[in-house]
Amino acid sequence: CKRYVSNADQKRHITFEYVLLAGVNDRQEHAHELLKILEDIPSKVNLIPFNPFPDSGYERSSKTAIDKFAKILQNGGLTTITRRTRGEDIDAACGQLAGKIKDRSQRHLKFVKPRFGTQP
Repeated sequence: CKRYVSNADQKRHITFEYVLLAGVNDRQEHAHELLKILEDIPSKVNLIPFNPFPDSGYERSSKTAIDKFAKILQNGGLTTITRRTRGEDIDAACGQLAGKIKDRSQRHLKFVKPRFGTQP
């Protein structure tokens, strides 16, 4: 990333997408680590609150955790945008639709290997 922005004839920056997962990567120390990683890289950070779906094993960070995380990045000099989630009320937010779709194509049947001793 540093090489990409340094070899540019024009001023470049890199946009990073950061999905916040409750208790996984949303603590204040994580924000400070991200600042350190992005040091000397002209960048913008889009914070994306996770959209939970059944059996994902992850949850969305609290609004307080998201706000604190964003404030640390902003105070560190990074342009930081927190994405608004839309469609969650009907389970249509980003990432949620995949959890509801049932594969009816029967594609999985094409990849069944024959058992030992049987003719294909």
